[in-house]
Amino acid sequence: MREFRVIFLSQVIATLGNVIAQITLSIMVYQQTQSPLLSSLTFALGFAPYVFGATLLSAVADRHPARNVMVACQATSCVVVAVMALPGTPLPVLLGLLLVLGTVAPVFQGARAASLPDLLSGSGYALGRSLLRLVSQSTQIIGFAIGGLLLLVMTASQALLAAAAGFCLAVLLLRFGTRRRPAREPEGGAHGSVARASLSGVRQVLAVPGLRPLLLLTWLPPAFAVAPEALASPYADGLGGGSAAVGLLLCAAPAGSVVGELLAGTLCTARTRVRMVLPTAVLMFLPLLGFAFHPGLWASVALLTVCGFGFTYAMGLDQRVLDVTPEALRGRALTITLAGLMIGQGLGFAAAGAVAEFLPPHVVIAMVGLLGLLTLAWCGVSMRPRKDGRATRLSAADQAA
Repeated sequence: MREFRVIFLSQVIATLGNVIAQITLSIMVYQQTQSPLLSSLTFALGFAPYVFGATLLSAVADRHPARNVMVACQATSCVVVAVMALPGTPLPVLLGLLLVLGTVAPVFQGARAASLPDLLSGSGYALGRSLLRLVSQSTQIIGFAIGGLLLLVMTASQALLAAAAGFCLAVLLLRFGTRRRPAREPEGGAHGSVARASLSGVRQVLAVPGLRPLLLLTWLPPAFAVAPEALASPYADGLGGGSAAVGLLLCAAPAGSVVGELLAGTLCTARTRVRMVLPTAVLMFLPLLGFAFHPGLWASVALLTVCGFGFTYAMGLDQRVLDVTPEALRGRALTITLAGLMIGQGLGFAAAGAVAEFLPPHVVIAMVGLLGLLTLAWCGVSMRPRKDGRATRLSAADQAA
């Protein structure tokens, strides 16, 4: 547990550094260009490199000890953000450095996720992943606030240097606070280029029996579920509300998610969380059907809060993914899982906004609710046990939890 606490603390510090770097860079780009589009690209570019990192670098998480990978990724982030802080850095260079940050992110996240089963036995893995998700969500919100406050008393370069210092501290915590464990790839398996091994690993991961339906269930529902967030501003405007209304709509689902994960982690056993994956996921979309009636602000906040409870499905799903993934592929599988989740959410944001150009926001949200339920039904059919009886099994420790 001591090592998990170190990873937990380093996650908080690194997330704060990353968010501060994002908001600072966004302001720097806007000050240089006066372009809202280019300013928003500093956030959008955070999603794009996940495709590259997951497909061409995922083998790193299995070829090398997890601690080495995490330290290297955070050290890279530290150097990149420090270079961003140099006065007069050209805009194309800043955006290129942002792509580097986004490329190493899925490798770090995959290595971190793959190391958790070594630190947390039995049902502790799913609970640990849940706790890291909660702290990541909370820290992002806090990080934007801290970033805004820093820019009141610091220059943009100084704020970026503060973010780089955060990454440096995360490097020290991981290097001296966690134990070096052998790489998961068997001896003699590390041959050929990393890119070739990563691409081969993607094919191997997708060929693991029973894993593909779980990956689809990990990626598709969140891609639909971001629609209310993507349309919060136009929906609030349609209700005659201002920025306060937008804030309420944006906070509702995350608040429900935090409460839901805390309740599920304390009141439900591992077996119950695994069995309730699909029924819990239904909560993400069923309340969205109520938007067909164009509810008012507080009714909308209540519906979205209930939707947030549905995100708790990820706790049981994490355990199922771990159970069916061979240990030698664990790093690649979790890197691909996390990358697909981020990419899907990015596409979901774009798709919801595009459809809302032609239809009212409340209609789009209701349609997404229906599509989400149909997607869950399709995933449920794909996950039915095979005739040979192969199914996701819980370990004895999990069954006793």
